[in-house]
Amino acid sequence: MRSVANWQLRFRTEEYSKCPLPYGGWSEPAYRVVSAAIRSEDDMRCRLYSGPMASVRQIQVTFDCAEPERVARFWSQVLGYEHMGSACVDPSGAGPRLYFQRVPEGKVVKNRLHLDVRVGTGLVGDERVAALESECARLVALGAVRVRLLRADGVNESCLVMQDIEGNEFCLD
Repeated sequence: MRSVANWQLRFRTEEYSKCPLPYGGWSEPAYRVVSAAIRSEDDMRCRLYSGPMASVRQIQVTFDCAEPERVARFWSQVLGYEHMGSACVDPSGAGPRLYFQRVPEGKVVKNRLHLDVRVGTGLVGDERVAALESECARLVALGAVRVRLLRADGVNESCLVMQDIEGNEFCLD
């Protein structure tokens, strides 16, 4: 066993498509997440969560909004999640549940937290910008607003700043 932060990881030789998730179910993204945590490429085909992760098993991200079902429907379409009333859920079980709760006040300041929607992973330069622009066009058709393109600066790759249908910022990254 090896330790990465507070997680203990055990190597198994099972098919990576049958990796157990820490909170139940089986999914290939579990392999990707843990493989990203440890970059040793050995003969083991599957890396599994096996130790304590404090007491956290699932994460829900909650958004304050005026129209929860409308915003949940938008984000379901953006992420390919299942729409469930005022929430949306990753059908693979790998991503967090997003929940949208009605609040009386409107949004008045920039978000302190935002989602990065990863569409350009592994791409650089013009190829990355083309992938971002393509996804931006799809999201604008769903009601998102394009804010600005941030070009690669030597530290960060290019990304597109956008707003959802209630003005919450997010990035296409």
